[in-house]
Amino acid sequence: MKTIIDENNCSKYLFADDKSVVFNSDCIEIGSPIEFIIGDLNSSNATLIEGVTEPEDWYGCKYNYVNGAWELCPDWVDPRLEENAA
Repeated sequence: MKTIIDENNCSKYLFADDKSVVFNSDCIEIGSPIEFIIGDLNSSNATLIEGVTEPEDWYGCKYNYVNGAWELCPDWVDPRLEENAA
């Protein structure tokens, strides 16, 4: 697996090893052919980390990836619970 982390080491996306991930100066393109474009991350504010093992309960922004290890983000709130509360 591979993850895209932001400047704060927050794991924003997780992809299979064979998924194409191309960093550009203004966006990140996913897939070949392109399946979607990440517009708020790019080559200057994000990093691709390859060879990671997916946490069983991974969810976008739930984990930080620091020094080769997953760390639970202390201020993460499950957005699915907030949706159900509304």
